[in-house]
Amino acid sequence: MPAGLTLNHFVILSLALFLLGSICVLTRRNAIGILLGIELILNAANINYVAFAFFNPAAHYDGQVFAIFVIMLAAAEAVIGLAIVLAIYNHLRTIDVAANETLKG
Repeated sequence: MPAGLTLNHFVILSLALFLLGSICVLTRRNAIGILLGIELILNAANINYVAFAFFNPAAHYDGQVFAIFVIMLAAAEAVIGLAIVLAIYNHLRTIDVAANETLKG
C-alpha cells in the first residue's frame, strides 16, 4: 500500500461512492440507472469492509469474507433486477419507473 494512506482516505472514498449511489437511486427514473446506483452503494460497503479489516490486525480475513458475500448478493440482485426490468419492458415497452403504476391490481 502506498505510504500515507490511512483509514480515513478509504472511508472518504466509500462515503463519496455511497453518496453518488444514493443520488443515482433517488434521481433516476430509469430502472437500470436505479440498479446501477444500488451497485455503487454495495461497492461502498465493500470498500469499508476491506479497509476496516486491513487496518484492524485482529480481524484477519473477516472484511474480505463479508465483501465476497456482498458481491454474491450484488450478482443475485443484478440478475433478479434485470429479469424484472425485462418483464416490465416486454409488458409496457418502457423501463420508466413511473410507468409501473399501471401494473397495480
